[in-house]
Amino acid sequence: MPSSPSLPAAWLRGVAANPAAPSEVLLRLLDPAGRPAWPTLCEGRDLPEDVVDAVVTHPDPAVRRAFARNPHVAPAQRGRLVRDPSGLVRADLAGGPRPRLRKVGPLPDDVLEALLTAEEAGEDGRVTAGEIAGELLSSGQIPLSFWRGLPEHPHPTLRRMGVSNAWHRLGPAERAALSADPDPAVRETAAARTREGDPVAMEADLPERDSHGRTHLLLHLPVTDAVAEACLAAGRDLWSLAQNAHTPFAVVVRLARDPDPRVRERVAARADLDAALLAELAGDPDASVRARAVLHPLPRSWAERDAIDRLGGEEDDGPIGEVPDEPAPRWFAECAGSEHVTLRRVAASHAGLPAELVGRLAVDPDPEVRHRLACRHPLAPPELVLDTFVARPEQRRHLLSLPRLPRTGLQHLLGHGDPEVRALAAADPGLEQAPVGLLGDPDERVRRAAAAAPALRDEGTLAALLDEPATAEGAAANPNLPARRLHELLDGAGVPRPRPSRS
Repeated sequence: MPSSPSLPAAWLRGVAANPAAPSEVLLRLLDPAGRPAWPTLCEGRDLPEDVVDAVVTHPDPAVRRAFARNPHVAPAQRGRLVRDPSGLVRADLAGGPRPRLRKVGPLPDDVLEALLTAEEAGEDGRVTAGEIAGELLSSGQIPLSFWRGLPEHPHPTLRRMGVSNAWHRLGPAERAALSADPDPAVRETAAARTREGDPVAMEADLPERDSHGRTHLLLHLPVTDAVAEACLAAGRDLWSLAQNAHTPFAVVVRLARDPDPRVRERVAARADLDAALLAELAGDPDASVRARAVLHPLPRSWAERDAIDRLGGEEDDGPIGEVPDEPAPRWFAECAGSEHVTLRRVAASHAGLPAELVGRLAVDPDPEVRHRLACRHPLAPPELVLDTFVARPEQRRHLLSLPRLPRTGLQHLLGHGDPEVRALAAADPGLEQAPVGLLGDPDERVRRAAAAAPALRDEGTLAALLDEPATAEGAAANPNLPARRLHELLDGAGVPRPRPSRS
């Protein structure tokens, strides 16, 4: 019998996290008596195939919902829940793994198609099919290759989505075919996208009152001279016009001399400037305008402008799910050799940078360049990834998902001042001695990691730790515990053993 009422739940969570637990142990945890372990088991780790089979067919939707959010399993495994009877399970699948990581693996195409074309959302009636599709569209689980194929997809719902989301990538013949599509919804969407390219239609649709709709039109759609003149006369929406790639050049010239330096800075970033106007902005009295003008030499592309906006600042991420147009690889390579730190930060955020440039940026004098490289590039040196883990707590969830984060050689970090760093070091399987000094650490995470440390092998010590609430969970997760002992812990926690099958 456990000596403390908190021990059974701690044992269950620890066994669920134990990387050496065999399938027969993990399967026992799926019993209702193992409920405290379900979040750890189903959402917090990878699982053997036979356990996955049991999870995706489990009668309790709480099990299936946790698995739908699991960031450790392959997207195809999660995708098995695509026709789950519970709409909440499907919504969790569509929303993607938790916590949200910087990069999410795409779901298989057939799973995406099923989620986006479903007419019903499950038997529980808690969400709609449209809400599930909305979760998917913002989840980052749809690859660009999927969008590119939608305009020719046999399913009209997906062709309509292709028109909505990939119209700017289509040529005249493809647009004409979709405008004459046999499905009326596809034709209607194509007509709406065609209308967006008509500045006269935009003028007719432009709301007079300030709103998100008005801002969207002035940021992204062609504008007539009349609309631009009205904005200039009222001193209104000038930042939007300066950002809009369709603003007439004569208006751009006037905006380049606007009293507001924020407007002039946006003009200085444009891709359609001529040499004379760029030189004028490079001599602007405002430092931010001058800096943006000289940062990006001509000729430029709009995709390059957008990449600098998205990746050049302190925060280098757009919204999850955003699929921007990417500049050419050679441009990123040029940025890597730039004297401007902003452009080197942009380059460090590009996962396709060649190895020789990765080596150069790995020793860049700017720490932000080095840390971005560690987070983004698959060839970033492991020691750089570890440095970033130590220096950037906000990136640790993402870095822990990377195989290039060192898991050994961490003994020097056992006494680090940050408990997350100490916990990582305690889990080093190559430690010469067990981190027993951390078993009494004031931080729960460190105590748990120390008790679960592969270097801790003494059976007597583990037995004592299993009987202490402060270390029981970590000790139950220790990979040196044999299967027999794990079964005994489940027995003590009240989880029944499976009945022998009748032959």
